Amino acid sequence: MRRMMMAAGALALAAGAAVVAAPLAARQAGAAAQPWMNARLSAEQRADLLLRAMTLEEKAGQVSQQFMFGAFEQFAPIVKQGKVGSLLFVTDPAVINRLQRVAVEETRLKVPLIFGYDVIHGFRTIFPVPIANAASWDPAGVERAQAVAAAEARAVGIHWAFAPMVDIARDPRWGRIVEGAGEDPFLGSAMARAQVKGFQGPAIGAPGHIVSGPKHFAGYAAADGGRDYDSVYISESQLYNVILPPFAAAVQAGAGNVMSAYMDLNDVPAVGNKWLLTDVLRDQMGFDGWVVSDANGTKNQVIQHFARDEADAAVRSIDAGNDMEMSFGPAASAETLAASVRAGKLTEAVLDRAVRRILIGKFRMGLFERPYVDEAQAKVTLADPAHRREAQAAAERSFVLLKNEGGALPLVAGAHKRVAVIGAMANSKRDMLGPWAFQYDLPETVTVFEGVRDRLGSAATVETAPGVQLKRNVPSMFEAITIPGAAKPEPRWDAARAASEFDRAVALAKRSDLIVLTLGEAEDMSGEGASRSDLKLPGDQLRLFEAMLATGKPVRVVTMSGRPLELGTVLERAPAILHAWYGGTRGGTAIARTLFGDVNPGGKLPVTWPRSVGQVPIYYAHNTTHAPKDQGKRYWDIPSTPQFPFGYGLSYTTFEIGAPVLDSATMAPGGRVVVSVPVTNRGTRPGDEVVQLYIHQQSGRASRPVRELKGFERVSLRPGEQRTVRFALDERSLQYWSTAAKGWVIDPGTFDLWVGASSTAEAHATFIVGGAPRAGSGWVAAKK
Repeated sequence: MRRMMMAAGALALAAGAAVVAAPLAARQAGAAAQPWMNARLSAEQRADLLLRAMTLEEKAGQVSQQFMFGAFEQFAPIVKQGKVGSLLFVTDPAVINRLQRVAVEETRLKVPLIFGYDVIHGFRTIFPVPIANAASWDPAGVERAQAVAAAEARAVGIHWAFAPMVDIARDPRWGRIVEGAGEDPFLGSAMARAQVKGFQGPAIGAPGHIVSGPKHFAGYAAADGGRDYDSVYISESQLYNVILPPFAAAVQAGAGNVMSAYMDLNDVPAVGNKWLLTDVLRDQMGFDGWVVSDANGTKNQVIQHFARDEADAAVRSIDAGNDMEMSFGPAASAETLAASVRAGKLTEAVLDRAVRRILIGKFRMGLFERPYVDEAQAKVTLADPAHRREAQAAAERSFVLLKNEGGALPLVAGAHKRVAVIGAMANSKRDMLGPWAFQYDLPETVTVFEGVRDRLGSAATVETAPGVQLKRNVPSMFEAITIPGAAKPEPRWDAARAASEFDRAVALAKRSDLIVLTLGEAEDMSGEGASRSDLKLPGDQLRLFEAMLATGKPVRVVTMSGRPLELGTVLERAPAILHAWYGGTRGGTAIARTLFGDVNPGGKLPVTWPRSVGQVPIYYAHNTTHAPKDQGKRYWDIPSTPQFPFGYGLSYTTFEIGAPVLDSATMAPGGRVVVSVPVTNRGTRPGDEVVQLYIHQQSGRASRPVRELKGFERVSLRPGEQRTVRFALDERSLQYWSTAAKGWVIDPGTFDLWVGASSTAEAHATFIVGGAPRAGSGWVAAKK
């Protein structure tokens, strides 16, 4: 619709449509020879027809996906030879069209490629990192964000996102906690559904949308010691009750793809785990799309001493239910599959099953009818200013106010004539974007310094200095990826430069009236290959903080990271701390608007924030144990309670959440209980509160967590306004997987219920679940 408002854009669209339609007309003319080109048939029928025409080698090519790190000339031959069915990490629409023409016009069966990419939290317009989006507790907003990301990606020719990451993460040492929704399966499920819907739209193949690929199936975030890639050992109860629900939610939302995980799960690599990929994912959850391995996951079975060689690895992977192999070239282990079929090591029916699933995905996406992208329109879509506005709104809703002593925030614009924005990330565009962002427009990214400067305008002089530099001891794996326009890593400062920059920052602070200090982690300190052994502020940041306080000037702290951090004396001595995660393209604007009260922070923590790394893993939904009164006294040196509880977040206004009112004290079999909760803004500013509902089963066939999130709603209220929030609990809210019963169960008895603004909510009620012990409905009954 927007492009029709621009005459030039409309002309470009018309010209591009003619280019795109011409090959389609030629192909349809030969539909008699290629019956799968009959668009009146279902995707399944067309896939069956095409499958019958394929050789073993062509089938093996379809299950192969390769990274395109290189030039067109390097990859065109393997496309022409039919050795690959998908490519990833190519984003230039012109190159995508050239490669697609090779597949569509120069191969025997003319099967189009499907292009994938890591569209994690935006494509050209970068949104807050996923854990920040989860901190918004706003699934509708997250769905809008991923719809923007999908529109931009589809515009350049990408058909498929390796996202969302729905791994439940309870160890903040694990670097990829930044990519998910935190520790809770209920919140994680809500975010999984929202992202799948945002990426895919109303159905797979919807214009301007792409296939969603939830990952990493399953248990990847529970690696020993929080060390990326290490083995995972998960109990059956934890797997079903904590790890798998967000995947089930993504499947129920219609996800077209699932990515299997790298690591050993209970001693069996996930990529070759038939029980996991077939029994659980397909038979129990009802997933009907295709499964792709993570990068080199199939080949890695040899390194993991599970498979004998690459040919054995390919057979094990595809037999288990992993349909496509993502690999680094020059050859995929899938190239051995034709020989394995001929040797009787793999049945052709199993190979056909995988190829059929992939082909159905391609037909559903409309790639046989519309294989090419409109290169002129891509530029219009990527430049859409509405996308930047949506990114700013998403950032503003993600911030969590951790501390605000004496109303230190919001600041008053113009009250300070000289403002210093100091810290390693104060004016770092790349750090504002966060990890897992590659196709960004760096010049348009707004830093904290730029946001504050632009917000104050002529009302103040705003200057900046880094003061310190943040560098990893082991460089990031992503430094080796060269992308045009990407930020180049700054060389490590020598001792003289470090001393000079520190002194310069202190001098700036001394001549200023207000200090906005950014603290946290550089963007490459979160993400894949970015696990940490501790959670302290890296580098010389604590000394910088102390130096800022020593000036006697007012200091307000903005923290940026993809995980909870040990803040130490910063938490004790700073009057106000705003946690901003990594805010994306318009993060600096959003931070400035929040600091100066244009926006009232309403985000809530999606993870429990530990006091010390020695507490991890720490999460709110632990069991009662036999000594609940000592829960906060497990250590003799520090309290074993968290620094901030799950669901925590302050506001510039004051909310009152009233007592819950239940429409019935008893839930009959097959029935439900509706919980009504009044919430009132008692302060003087408009703001958002997230009303949260938790339950606890007092007795049953298993000990259940002290609290489990079962409902939440973010509400916006004017000063003095009251609203009633309603939650409906049914049997699906109460069911859990019983290891003893080997299935989903519902136990009758008394349940506690709390409502409030965090997992420490105090407003309490109880209700009784009637009837006899019975089976729960599980996942399949709720499948879309």
